[in-house]
Amino acid sequence: MRKTEARDELLRLIQLRNPGEPLPSERSLSESLGVSRPTLRAALDDLARDGLVVREHGRGTFISSRKIHQALEPTAEGDFQVPPAEGTPWQSKLISFDLEPAGARIGQRMEISPGDQLVSVVRLRIVDEAPMCIERIRIPVTFVPGITGRDFEIGSLYGLLRTRYQVAARSAVQTAEPTVTDAQEAALLGVPLHSPALLFERVTRNADRAVIEYTRSIYRGDRYRITTRLSFPEAD
Repeated sequence: MRKTEARDELLRLIQLRNPGEPLPSERSLSESLGVSRPTLRAALDDLARDGLVVREHGRGTFISSRKIHQALEPTAEGDFQVPPAEGTPWQSKLISFDLEPAGARIGQRMEISPGDQLVSVVRLRIVDEAPMCIERIRIPVTFVPGITGRDFEIGSLYGLLRTRYQVAARSAVQTAEPTVTDAQEAALLGVPLHSPALLFERVTRNADRAVIEYTRSIYRGDRYRITTRLSFPEAD
């Protein structure tokens, strides 16, 4: 049996198991598939590179946790919040809540004075009972008088802005780039130091083009997948 055939057989086994479950031992797989150990290892290495299995030295091979998907498009309500994982709502855990001046760099990014006050929040986003993302959110105080840290742990932030403060998100620019976790990020996300991660930065505006939010987020690179929907004009 060739490596590609062994890989196909392993894929069928993976589909019958749940995330986190172990695969049979290499000896057992080699015998049941009728393949040599080197060919089996090569097929498992391919699956590990594709993120379908995790190989742990001395413990075995395990089915990878499912990927969390984000579609990079607004909802009908103009909500740019990350959609929840299938069947499991996202939860938020507040790490810090402060009021602070924007400063020169953030003030320029948000098109406000360096001395303007911001609500500055760091929260951990959790799905499938696992930490997925660290969000640092900054909102001008003038838009959200009386907001509390608890408000960032319950419900939708954009929904809160709309219903309580009549502040509606109308457009946003979001960028993404690869990065690695620093010591604090790794500890919060429960991953090794310098683990692969995705850095998202988003600037959100209201109908008057004023910046109502600047968010910088670190997502786990091993659990997060971006889906972009494209459309093409019809051919003449």
